[in-house]
Amino acid sequence: MANVDKDTVTGTETTGHEWDGIKELNNPLPRWWLYVFYATIVWSIGYWVVYPSWPTFSTYAKGVLGYSSRAELEKDIAAARKAQEAQRAKIAAAGIADIVKDQDLLVFATAGGKAIFAENCQPCHGPGGAGRPGGYPVLADDDWIWGGSPEDILTSIRVGIRSGHKDARASEMPRFGDALKAAEIAAIADHLLAFAGQKPKSEAGAKLFAEQCVACHGEDAKGNKDLGAPNLADGIWLYGGTREAIVAQIANPRLGMMPAWESRLDPVALKMVAAYVYALGGGK
Repeated sequence: MANVDKDTVTGTETTGHEWDGIKELNNPLPRWWLYVFYATIVWSIGYWVVYPSWPTFSTYAKGVLGYSSRAELEKDIAAARKAQEAQRAKIAAAGIADIVKDQDLLVFATAGGKAIFAENCQPCHGPGGAGRPGGYPVLADDDWIWGGSPEDILTSIRVGIRSGHKDARASEMPRFGDALKAAEIAAIADHLLAFAGQKPKSEAGAKLFAEQCVACHGEDAKGNKDLGAPNLADGIWLYGGTREAIVAQIANPRLGMMPAWESRLDPVALKMVAAYVYALGGGK
């Protein structure tokens, strides 16, 4: 009988091999572990046969069941659409003003509109319409450049702002850096900040404002939604409310653009997302 070599520290048998004074313990895996491992191999082969698995040059091995997660998804979407048909038909037939007055339709529309908003609008306007710096307006307050009624909101979404759509909303603010001196622009900025109590009144700024800005923004600086002229008296600023930011906007105005969603969303989806934006709290 051969001598059994055991490790003096652990008492475990060795394999009998030795390399540079290092011996290998004979400590095999438990049999139950090996059986489980072999079972997973058998199971994986069965999975390859039954379900889609290996890709080929032009397609893939589809399995004997012909299962497709894409087909399952399409089936689920079709079932969901079927369940929504009645409500979607009501939205298609109703005006946006009627939708926001009908509690059942409004709940359905805002639920769908929230998902549409998250996919299409949130990258610019932020979660919940909170807006983002750099000219992406807040949609949850009551400051609306083009109006906050349900119809106004729907129109803005449908045709966009400076989007190239034939009916797009568009406004153009002159570049006053070419027409006024730096001191005059600064005086107008001080006059605007005085509305929010951030600066003392500027008589020079008030005079220049009356000469250059009243035609669009009004004598009270509350804007004109028909022209897309924003309210300058509420302390809400699209491109920043510091004196420097206001001066920069007067001198060399930035003009944002929003896509027209009419070609991307169907009429029902447009109404749903408009209802959602209206329901954020700032709609009028």
